[in-house]
Amino acid sequence: MKKVVLSIMALALVSFAIIDAGLTDKEREMGVSELMKTQKRLTSTIEGLTKAQLNFKSTPESWSVAECVEHLAISEGMIGGMLQGALKTVADASKRDSVKISDKDLMAMISSRDKKVKTGEAFEPSGKFGSHKETVQTFLTKRGTHIEYLKTTTDDLRNHYGQLPLPFGTIDGLQILMFMSGHTERHVKQMEEVIAHTDFPKP
Repeated sequence: MKKVVLSIMALALVSFAIIDAGLTDKEREMGVSELMKTQKRLTSTIEGLTKAQLNFKSTPESWSVAECVEHLAISEGMIGGMLQGALKTVADASKRDSVKISDKDLMAMISSRDKKVKTGEAFEPSGKFGSHKETVQTFLTKRGTHIEYLKTTTDDLRNHYGQLPLPFGTIDGLQILMFMSGHTERHVKQMEEVIAHTDFPKP
């Protein structure tokens, strides 16, 4: 009987350690809220736009609203892949000091449109998902997967890491998802700039 009790206590301690190693309720709620908020920002911004409006470009070199959406659908998969790569490594609290950027600063930097950056070729829109409707659905499916993951995971996201170019540098697993959300916000702002253009087609 004593052995059974000790086994139950050991299992309880292990279970507690697994739960304790994950995110705090506040961190989880923050991440889920951000992902849901920027998903809503995107869908609200593009809702009801005509084909002419979706494909309008203010200059030949600039992106249309539809191209911004495709870029986000591509990025959602790519950034999700970055998270999966981070999770394949062992959680290591000793590397925590390598994360130099706060959640707040990360979100402010990635969502800002003050500094324009040319994206890599792999992230360039090219019509790879087919129609605009299919592109939006691709984004929503991937984003839904990421939201559900964050709602339920016990992964120690603060002690798994990914690498971004400076000024971001090393970021943790939760910050990868925060980056994903802030990146969506950045390009929704870009869409709003396109929509605000004086030559943007009327409905």
